[in-house]
Amino acid sequence: MKKDEVNTSWKPVHGERSEIPDHYRSAVVELRQRGENGRIMKLEVRAYDEGIAFRYIFPEQNGLDSLVIEDENTTFYFTGDFLTWEAAHAQAEYQEKRLSELNPGCERPLTVKINDSLFVAIGEAALVDYARMKFDPIPGKPFGLKSSLASEVRSLLPFKTPWRFILIGKSAGELLEHNYLLLNLNEPCKIEDTSWIRPGKVIREITLTTAGGKACVDFAAKHNLQFVEFDAGWYGHEYDDSSDATTVTVDPKRSPGPLDLAEVVNYAHKKGVGIILYVNRRAMEKQLDEILPLYRKWGISGVKYGFVNVGSQYWTRWLHEAIRKAAENKLMVDIHDEYRPTGYSRTYPNLMTVEGIRGDEEAPTNEHTLITLFTRMIAGAGDNTNCYFSKRVDERMGSHASQLAKAVCLYSPWQFLYWYDSPPRRGLPAGNLEKVISETPELEFFDEVPTVWDDTKFLSGEIGKYATVARRSGENWFVGCVNGEEPRVFEVKLSFLKPGVKYAASIYSDDAAFPSRTHVRIQKMDVEKNHIIRRNVAANNGLAMMIVPVGE
Repeated sequence: MKKDEVNTSWKPVHGERSEIPDHYRSAVVELRQRGENGRIMKLEVRAYDEGIAFRYIFPEQNGLDSLVIEDENTTFYFTGDFLTWEAAHAQAEYQEKRLSELNPGCERPLTVKINDSLFVAIGEAALVDYARMKFDPIPGKPFGLKSSLASEVRSLLPFKTPWRFILIGKSAGELLEHNYLLLNLNEPCKIEDTSWIRPGKVIREITLTTAGGKACVDFAAKHNLQFVEFDAGWYGHEYDDSSDATTVTVDPKRSPGPLDLAEVVNYAHKKGVGIILYVNRRAMEKQLDEILPLYRKWGISGVKYGFVNVGSQYWTRWLHEAIRKAAENKLMVDIHDEYRPTGYSRTYPNLMTVEGIRGDEEAPTNEHTLITLFTRMIAGAGDNTNCYFSKRVDERMGSHASQLAKAVCLYSPWQFLYWYDSPPRRGLPAGNLEKVISETPELEFFDEVPTVWDDTKFLSGEIGKYATVARRSGENWFVGCVNGEEPRVFEVKLSFLKPGVKYAASIYSDDAAFPSRTHVRIQKMDVEKNHIIRRNVAANNGLAMMIVPVGE
């Protein structure tokens, strides 16, 4: 048995904190099949303060140069019928269940509440050339789960499987604070020059016109957004195999056009705004090697990979190769739809964000967002496609202050805002007026909120009920509070502030009596480290705060 200890730290290109500790003790145990020519497998185990992780290693050996893994059968046993939250697939609605009630094919990571002071999450990290793992119940073992692979796995030797991890915390929030464990289980950054990798806020252009694109660029430049994304339809019908992603051919079912993409790109560059293009997997799978260098030539900043195939070893390998090929062309990547991250953004940080989340496109309630926060977000960045002016916010999704708070609570280096909304432009059809962005005062919060952070603290929360998250960028702090279905008093202790420093706080709250389209009230006040901000927050409402130091 080989033992080792590592105690170091590293700085991510982008993340939820500017420095990540990496401290563990490890052991590698060799397991040999009986017999003169018995096969060899090694089990590598790491013990962190944050949890444990293990993987299987198949070294080179006489008489064996390749392997086929038909099933893995890694098992996880619990001591009781604990509470958990099940999703049948990556974008599914979460259901609160007991372990004994889980169905086959349960999505990972899986968060389990042992008691009020002990939570665990199980899942996988460093899934790059292997079949995706989910969880199946074990017949006759009501508190047990086993790994279930989406396909068989074939490889030459030597070969290492992805990591399986058990993340442990005294609270659900501590699991989130320690989700960097997944990054630690991936290889260090392999991109030598990362200067072109640029986090930021994104607005989706939904008219697919030159005028609409320029209006989005103007809005982005005015409101400190870094990117405009042209979504499905700019190169033809995304589900038509004949659509050509090397051309700008607007799908007439989505827009009458015209769209002069080159003109919009040049206009955007003059204003310091990048352009992102969506490409459906149909075009991507047949044109990837052609479109990536072409988009770099066009001056495109990044590509959104749409409706990617996931699960099998083949498509897992293909997708991660597509991330690496994008890096070769200095293109950043956003992956939609069913893909969930396992920490590869450490190795290739041009992977900015991924979906794999039941985001605002599905109009989730605050309660569901508060489940997503403590389950899906353990995996890493989530492209939640935040809405703001769309009527679904008022009708189904809680409140506008909650939407502000989501930009803090739900981490994504590319944070999409105003998903269904457009800035005002000439000739906007009257039927779309409900989607027109208004210059409401609280947009100053979106203008200022960063997308990557130097520090992250989960101050309080309960899965499905409420959460308070504080994040720091430089010397500025941003706080997001999201409330579920019961009114409550939020008490935000500002003990994370520097002692002896005076700060100015802007507090954004819901107030049905406030005379604006969004009914968000803004309060300004001076605060210090010993202050506690208390607010009564109605059911399905929220709070957002911006706290910045002030000079003497």
